[in-house]
Amino acid sequence: MTKEQKIEFVITTLKELYPTIPVPLDHKDPYTLLIAVLMSAQSTDVRVNQITPLLFEKADNPYDMVKLTVDEIREIIKPVGLSPMKSKGIHGLSKILIEKHNGEVPQNFEDLEELPAVGHKTAGVVLSQAFGIPAFPVDTHIHRLMYRWNLSNGKSVVQTEKDAKRLFPMELWNDLHLQIIWYGREYSPARGWDLDKDIITKTIGRKSVIDDYYKSKKS
Repeated sequence: MTKEQKIEFVITTLKELYPTIPVPLDHKDPYTLLIAVLMSAQSTDVRVNQITPLLFEKADNPYDMVKLTVDEIREIIKPVGLSPMKSKGIHGLSKILIEKHNGEVPQNFEDLEELPAVGHKTAGVVLSQAFGIPAFPVDTHIHRLMYRWNLSNGKSVVQTEKDAKRLFPMELWNDLHLQIIWYGREYSPARGWDLDKDIITKTIGRKSVIDDYYKSKKS
């Protein structure tokens, strides 16, 4: 298969598996998505979706959020982990949104990445899912699969993002990054991986990854 055929195979297979794409984090607007994504760092989407309703019941906009203390926010979000950093970030970014952006979430990487506790990946998720702006936020699933599929060298998420943007058409980025995440969870996980169910890796995967998989099954 040529690289172009591999890319076409990935796009077609993902479209067949995920014709409608569920959004992993529950939210109702750009602000609640931003908070949910920030909370998801080193946590699971399931856990975040359990906790965000409790937080948003008290404050689902920056004006109400700054009325809470950092400690009050921390108490609510404790189950998602890293709560000292996340609670400061949530309070701090809410204050900045009011002071600099009229309480609105900005629609560009530069302003988003200036907000406390908001990195490049978080900014990319918000731009793509809240505003439909093309972005390719790379999480652990995308990083792992781009390597397994021999579409990136796995050296860094920065390189993986560059490769994904170079290989896939821009108009598909927002769908693809979510489709790959779902595919990674369901068919190509880091642990408990069954290559027979992982049609994409089985068809176009990196030879060394496939060889290692079969070696591990023999041992």
